[in-house]
Amino acid sequence: MSVELPLTALSVILVHSTQAREVQQRALRLPQGCTLDDALKASGWFPQGCEGLAVGIWGRKMPSDTVLRDGDRIEVYRGLTVDPKEARRQRYRAQGEKLPKGYHRPRDWMKDMTQSPGPKGPRGD
Repeated sequence: MSVELPLTALSVILVHSTQAREVQQRALRLPQGCTLDDALKASGWFPQGCEGLAVGIWGRKMPSDTVLRDGDRIEVYRGLTVDPKEARRQRYRAQGEKLPKGYHRPRDWMKDMTQSPGPKGPRGD
């Protein structure tokens, strides 16, 4: 006969990035029934809780009253600094025109363009 003891604590990981390519991670032990807001306050990083923050679990945005489960990864998202469409336009301008996949220019295409004989006459000469 096996008796299951109730779990009294759960383990979660809190992940936050203050700037690009810098990730801070903290493991937390919390009592059962804790919410996202409780976890952020317990971490010490966010004393105000979820107020004004975009927060999610495993890449999915969740409300602050979501009850946590053991093994959850809590992610605090930062706002966008550049509009994604504008960033794409800037990359396109920097790279120049790209050919569609499967097409390519001949290696000497620039040389061929500069040595073009020009338009031919009506007799083909």
